[in-house]
Amino acid sequence: MRTAKFVLTRVAGMIIVLLIVTFVTFLVFYVLPSDPAQLACGRPCSPEALSLAREFMGFNVPWYQQFLDFLGGIFSGRTFGTGATAIHCTAPCFGYDFQNNVEVLTEITDRIEVSFSVAFGAAVIWLISGVGLGVLSALRRGRPIDRITMAVAMAGVSMPAYLAGMIGITIFAFALDVVPKNGYVSITDDPAQWAWHLVLPWLVLAFLHAAIYARLTRGQMVETLGEDFIRTARAKGLTETKVVGKHALRNVLLPVITVFGVDLGALLAGTVITERIFGMAGVGKLLVDAIAGMNLPVMLGVTLFSALIVTFMNFAVDLFYGALDPRARLT
Repeated sequence: MRTAKFVLTRVAGMIIVLLIVTFVTFLVFYVLPSDPAQLACGRPCSPEALSLAREFMGFNVPWYQQFLDFLGGIFSGRTFGTGATAIHCTAPCFGYDFQNNVEVLTEITDRIEVSFSVAFGAAVIWLISGVGLGVLSALRRGRPIDRITMAVAMAGVSMPAYLAGMIGITIFAFALDVVPKNGYVSITDDPAQWAWHLVLPWLVLAFLHAAIYARLTRGQMVETLGEDFIRTARAKGLTETKVVGKHALRNVLLPVITVFGVDLGALLAGTVITERIFGMAGVGKLLVDAIAGMNLPVMLGVTLFSALIVTFMNFAVDLFYGALDPRARLT
């Protein structure tokens, strides 16, 4: 019962957060000076044509009715216009891109493979390397390996993503010519080429994030190794491997998982800079192109989709947190 209550509470919180984010995001895009109907109507656009465009797109009703229509479209779909020219957006409808005549969710799903491939591959590398180096640095505190690891981590934390990407391309793609410069190959077409084209983006993102995880893990490990239960475990004669792996690491992973869920959620929503640098058409590039063209339905849809991903990852983190630390289920 306690576990069920814990899960239901987190689900209810996730739904409330999503509703609030949806409402706030819709308001932000609603008060923007650009008029989606004007952009769809083009130039020249007569007042009569603009009025028809606003009516067809659903902008001829008060803003609160527009929000309710948008919210209803997510759950039950939505129809724009009437008669033979009507356009039906199937549920879940995150909006309709009138500039390109396609559903926003279709555009997102067409590009989600790229963003997911970049995010998951980099996440695996930075989690394993970051946590591993952090533990090693804590166990060898004050020694050369500790100083070197923390120096490299400081460089990774301080370096902007675009700079790391440009350095990686310049050295490994142009100077050494050992990895592809840009582009993306679908995993269904050629798994080997898929991984090969993603090696450099993975390593760049992993370098930036592993630095943070190494510093975080080292600090948590140093603090945990000084706790009473660690001294008790050592006094019982447990090996150092069991002390670190079974007792210390479990407590160290709690804050790491929290940060990992937020970082992975943000990357799954689209790696804007990385996709631009490496010429990959993911969700991040879709958002950049929508901003450049003031394509408000796409901007709104991508923003809400990103919020959904981040919120879901936070929910998953809460579940993992509760599994690792039963005390969390009491809250």
